[in-house]
Amino acid sequence: MPNSSSMPQFLLLAFADRRELQLLHFWLFLAISLAALLANGLILSTVACDHHLHTPMGFFLLNLSLTDLGCICTTVPKAMHNSLQNNTTISYKGCAAQLFFFFFFMSAEFSLLTIMCYDRYVAICKPLHYGTLLGSRACAHMAAAAWATGFLNALLHTANTFSLPLCQGNALGQFFCEIPAILKLSCSHSGYLREIGLIGVTASLSLGCFVFNVFSYVQIFRAVLRIPSQQGRHKAFSTCLPHLVVVFLFVSTATFGYLKPPSISSPTLDLTLSVLYSVVPPTLNPLIYSLRNQELKDAIQKMMTGCFSAYYQESNSLQSQTPFCHV
Repeated sequence: MPNSSSMPQFLLLAFADRRELQLLHFWLFLAISLAALLANGLILSTVACDHHLHTPMGFFLLNLSLTDLGCICTTVPKAMHNSLQNNTTISYKGCAAQLFFFFFFMSAEFSLLTIMCYDRYVAICKPLHYGTLLGSRACAHMAAAAWATGFLNALLHTANTFSLPLCQGNALGQFFCEIPAILKLSCSHSGYLREIGLIGVTASLSLGCFVFNVFSYVQIFRAVLRIPSQQGRHKAFSTCLPHLVVVFLFVSTATFGYLKPPSISSPTLDLTLSVLYSVVPPTLNPLIYSLRNQELKDAIQKMMTGCFSAYYQESNSLQSQTPFCHV
C-alpha cells in the first residue's frame, strides 16, 4: 500500500485525443485567461488609482479580482501547457500546490461573494446604518476573515487528502488536481470517509452562506419593488439577478461535483462540472460584478481617456523635438 508521496507524478485528463482539438482547447483557454487577466487587471488598477472608488464595494471588488486571477492562474495555465505539448503529467508537488491554491482562492472567493451580498443588503435595506456596519475597519476584518478562512480550509483539505495512501494508479481523470479525483485513487477507507466528512462540513457551510445570499436578495428585491421609478427597479433587478445566478451556478455545480455518488461519475460529466465551477465564475465575475457598475465604468473610461491623452501629448512632444534633415 504505497503512500501518495511515493508517486513521482499524476496523469491528468486530456481534453481530446486528436491534435487539432487539443490545439483548439489551447487557444480557447488562452482567450479565456487573457480576457480574465485584462478585465481583472483593469479593475485592480482602476480601483487602486481612483480615490472615488475607495468605498466598501470598491474594496471588495478589488479582493474579488485577486481571487479571480488566482483561480484562473492556478488551473488554466497547466491545462494550456498540456494541450500545447500533448502532455498529461503533473508532478506530485505541483499537484499538491494546485489543489491547495485552487481550494484557497475558491473558498476565499465564495466568502467574498457572501460579504458583497451583505454589502448590497445593507446599502439598499438599511442605508442609514451603512457607515456604521461597513466602516473601514469592519471591511478590513471581513476581508481578512475571508482570506483566512480560505487558507485554513485549503490547508486542512490538502493535508488530509495527500496523507491518504493511494493504490489505484495515478490517473486522476480530471484536467487539474482536485479532491474527488484523488479520493478515487485512495485505498484507505477510514481516510476516505474522513475527507468526505470534511467535504460535507464545507458543503454545509457553503449551503448556509448560499441561504444567507438568497434571503438577502429576497429582502433586496422586496425593497426594490417599493421603488416608484420603473427604471430604478429595472436597474436594480438587472444588477442583482446576475449576481444570484453566478452564486447559484458556483454552489450547485461545485456541490454536485464534490458530493455526487461514484456510480454516476463519468469523465465527460466530471470535466463539464469542473469547468463550470472553476473557470466560468472567475471569468464572468469581472463582467457581472464590476464592469456593470456604472461608477467603475466611468472611472475606467476616465482612466483610459487620460492614458490616451497623455500618450498623444507625449507623441506630439517627441515629434516636435525630433530634428528633420531636408535634402
